[in-house]
Amino acid sequence: MGSGSLGHRRLSDEGLLTHCLAFCAAGTSHHQGEDGGMFSQLLRERPDLGATVAKLVEDHGLMASILSRVSELADRAGETRGPALETIGRELDGLATIMESHFRYEERALSEALDEGIADTGWSGAVFGFGFGFGMA
Repeated sequence: MGSGSLGHRRLSDEGLLTHCLAFCAAGTSHHQGEDGGMFSQLLRERPDLGATVAKLVEDHGLMASILSRVSELADRAGETRGPALETIGRELDGLATIMESHFRYEERALSEALDEGIADTGWSGAVFGFGFGFGMA
């Protein structure tokens, strides 16, 4: 092992696929919780944010499409390895770019309204819990 790889750990293909699929599931759950819960409540309390929420929901649809492709590719990668993993990497690069822009917009557009607080009608578990049992009640 050369000094250039010191401190860097490479996941096995199986580990990468497992992490990838977990990430896809967590992202999907989070966005469904926002779309079906938090955003619905936010719009009841702040209808003036309708266009903003519509843009965020549109972003979620785009990300869901990419996450679906990544999940399909991950399933295939278990059989084919190399080329599928490279394609997953490209999809994840695109997803990372979209998510970074999305998070910045979401933070800028909704932070004031969220800081004021909105009623939790049960949406926080899906939004913040990521399906691992540690959601906020």
